[in-house]
Amino acid sequence: MLFVRAAGPSDIDALMELAYLSGTGFTSLPEDRRTLAERLDLSEASFAGSVEPAQAWYVLMLENTETGQIEGVAGVKGGVGTGRPHNSFRVVTLAQYSSAINTRFDHQALVLVNECSGCSEVGSLFLRPGKRQSGAGSLLARARYLLIGANRDRFRETIMSELRGWFDEADNSPFWDGISSKFFRLPFAEADRMITSTDGQFIADLAPRHPIYLELVNEEARNAIGAVHRHGVPAMRMLEKEGFTRSGLVDIFDGGPTVTCARDTIRTIRKSRKLGVRVGAIESNAPVCDMLVSTGSISAFRTIRTNVVLDQDNVVLPADSADLLRLSEGDPVQVSPYS
Repeated sequence: MLFVRAAGPSDIDALMELAYLSGTGFTSLPEDRRTLAERLDLSEASFAGSVEPAQAWYVLMLENTETGQIEGVAGVKGGVGTGRPHNSFRVVTLAQYSSAINTRFDHQALVLVNECSGCSEVGSLFLRPGKRQSGAGSLLARARYLLIGANRDRFRETIMSELRGWFDEADNSPFWDGISSKFFRLPFAEADRMITSTDGQFIADLAPRHPIYLELVNEEARNAIGAVHRHGVPAMRMLEKEGFTRSGLVDIFDGGPTVTCARDTIRTIRKSRKLGVRVGAIESNAPVCDMLVSTGSISAFRTIRTNVVLDQDNVVLPADSADLLRLSEGDPVQVSPYS
């Protein structure tokens, strides 16, 4: 059985393995042990409630009970851009008109902005190859929303997510090659590493200060603006199903899109209920519901998908499900329909 749980420092080897598997351009999973170890330390403190909500970074692990193997990882940031600015490009239209020739020209351009400071972020969603078609991705992705729903006040009213941009079959980014590399003058891999292993000052120093007119950009780079990596298409579909929409912002390195949704309208959160636990066998004639079930609080957070029986104030959980969630009779839980 698969379940999602809070990550901690002991998960460093599994997280490093997933980072290597994630491949080029997966910025939130750098192949750097020190950086990931620091993130797991922060995650442990975040779940314990010992850091400010805006500084929190919750890391979730998808684990197989039968093998003990970690099958995937996801994360939630309490606040974005609270320290260093969170830069993006916004795609804008600049209109120019000449009365002398009675002609108007509309130019599309990229403009550097810092618009995400008021958001929390869901991201870092990655599954081990071979697990992406088994429903594991939905369980892991939606566990992030149940985490937010467990204590909404820890999170901002707008939730954002950034998707990896388009890379060709040779793992080259047309957006980087055609646009961003002209300003940073670094190999993509080096710039990618510096995002998470430095304070990001190089972005403030080198990012373009003026609009980039897209007529001056090669077609391959233009076509990559807002395009999603082939491995990110299922993640985009899941986000859209939850109510996320494109914001018009794209990543300054690979051109991947940023999507946003109001926290309380996210489908999994909106349809969730907080109930008490009753532990017991489910009778054969009982009205069974296929549900996502999570602990009712952030500390020691866990989520599973299981069949339950609902009544007005309680959810009946089989004993093995209650044990996996580490819940006892009367404990609070969240439930949300799986379908």
